[in-house]
Amino acid sequence: MKYQNRVLGMLSLLSVITYLDRVCIAVAGPRMQDALHISPQAWGWVTSVFFLSYGVFEIPTGVLGDRIGPRRVLTRVVAWWSAFTSLTGAVSNYYLLLLVRFCFGVGEAGAYPNASVVIGRWIPVAKRTRAWGIVWMTSQVGAAFSPLLVVPIQMRYGWRAPFFVFGFLGLAWSVVWYTWFRDSPHEKAGITQAELDEIGSAPGVQHHGMPWAAAVRIPALWRIAAIGACYVYSFGFFQAWLQTYLVRARGFTEAALVLSSLVYAVGAAANGLGGVAGDWMVKRYGLRNGRRCLGAAGLTAAALFFTAAIFAPGGNRALVFLALGYGGILLQQPSLCALCLDVGRKNAGAVFGFMNTACSAASALSAVVFGYIVRYSGNYNTPFVPMVALLCLGAVLWLQVDATRELFPDVLPITYHEGHEVSPRV
Repeated sequence: MKYQNRVLGMLSLLSVITYLDRVCIAVAGPRMQDALHISPQAWGWVTSVFFLSYGVFEIPTGVLGDRIGPRRVLTRVVAWWSAFTSLTGAVSNYYLLLLVRFCFGVGEAGAYPNASVVIGRWIPVAKRTRAWGIVWMTSQVGAAFSPLLVVPIQMRYGWRAPFFVFGFLGLAWSVVWYTWFRDSPHEKAGITQAELDEIGSAPGVQHHGMPWAAAVRIPALWRIAAIGACYVYSFGFFQAWLQTYLVRARGFTEAALVLSSLVYAVGAAANGLGGVAGDWMVKRYGLRNGRRCLGAAGLTAAALFFTAAIFAPGGNRALVFLALGYGGILLQQPSLCALCLDVGRKNAGAVFGFMNTACSAASALSAVVFGYIVRYSGNYNTPFVPMVALLCLGAVLWLQVDATRELFPDVLPITYHEGHEVSPRV
């Protein structure tokens, strides 16, 4: 097996563990709210505080991965968040829960920006959208397994037990990653010259210093961040509120929450399809139009299905429409991640981190707004209205991006080889 495929396998396993941990708290949410006496608006802050800290540290951790390499950074990221996953199961009150989830967000920040760095260094350009499709697809596999694992474990041992189990999985991954992975294909023993030629990487790892003063004045960078924020505002519902919504608004029993795995299964299929379709559309229609069309189509479909979910007469129908809307969101997700590589090049980690910071802010806002809208409207369907509006806006913004235009074409490279900086010739 090619080493690039093994690297992609490790990233996929990372993505599974990431979403096992993220969705765990959503599945355990109804029990935790009862046990710790947490109101709907207060529960919104539990998820929001994670995304706030996650967003603050996304850019610094993405830049760090560009600079020192994702081997050390991802090891720290996964070990840290796994420790706080386990500590989530040990909290005794609401305020300790807020503190632990804040620290959880600090630790997990940078996971996907550094995955972007890995893909940029190890995966050939022609396969990157497909690679992102696989990584995001496996994240949804983890999300789909979470209810199937959490529900029976918490019914037998209580809501705390799943957090201890999932925390151990992440710690095991971080040990294997640090032992086996190398930041550059040229540093990996046993890799063939033919595979190095296919990957297209040069000896050493080139890092371009991120020109932030110029970057924040580039409309295209803000447009990419806005697309991420528009879709993640809705995406965050599935990590924070889905199971509570099904129980409180649609009358699902705790045992029936295993049906929520349908949503994530559809999401996994959409991610995989989005990766394959993204590469095909770029080949068929060119980089600019291929990226645009798939992105706009995915968010438009999501807006339509979310609207249908609002008016669905029964819980099972609402769940199906939500699953299809989730699929529309995730169909375009690999293309947006590939877009960060297209326009960011050697600053892909920083660009992805910038985009993901906007996504985290949107998730934090969504989690809190959902709880407050429910409190003051007395209706669990009303919070879907701003979601539909933002999905439509995201589709419009997709039609304005141009993946053929590099954001920083004149950045002078700095080369890093085996962790040592080699200054460029001026």
